[in-house]
Amino acid sequence: MYTGIVQAVRPLLDVTRYPGHNQFTVDLGADLLSELKIGASVSVEGTCLSVTEINGTQVRFDAMNATLERTNLRFFKAGQGVNIERSAKMNDEIGGHLMAGHVATTAEIVELSIKETGAFIKFRMPLEWAKYVFPRGFLGVNGCSLTVADVEDAVITINLIPETLRQTTFASYQAGDLINIEVDHQTMVLVDVVERTLKGTLARDKLLP
Repeated sequence: MYTGIVQAVRPLLDVTRYPGHNQFTVDLGADLLSELKIGASVSVEGTCLSVTEINGTQVRFDAMNATLERTNLRFFKAGQGVNIERSAKMNDEIGGHLMAGHVATTAEIVELSIKETGAFIKFRMPLEWAKYVFPRGFLGVNGCSLTVADVEDAVITINLIPETLRQTTFASYQAGDLINIEVDHQTMVLVDVVERTLKGTLARDKLLP
């Protein structure tokens, strides 16, 4: 599990493509290596990946095609920075909200504005996932726990404070790019239960004389 508080942006050193999966090499830096072992989970741009090799500060991860198809990892290129968060430990402070690193979908950036007077990002969600997003609710975006400011016709607006811009990769994105989205699990369960309940009630009403 993760807290949605990005710990650092680290350089992606290499991307190697194989049949069925891609291999990524990231320089985590010495400060993020503490007790890291093969098989450990690390959030890379919001996607939970397992460590397959450690060589000094260089750490390798594999992403299968199913993961690549669901995330923006398929567009990764050597030299870019990626958001990194190590798995949360017991008694860690939950500064954001609990996240699993299981990306639900990608969303296309409609607008990204960074000005002294304020910054925000707007992106269009697929309709089947937009129903789980509400104003003032939580949303995982590229591994960062963010609060939704507005929702209109599946276009989500999120305000970005200077610290978020400093600590993440958002400033390197632009309109048309895809970002990784993890919806809040509790919200998703609640919406699904309400939908099933309403459908059941309507079906029973139709059977009544």
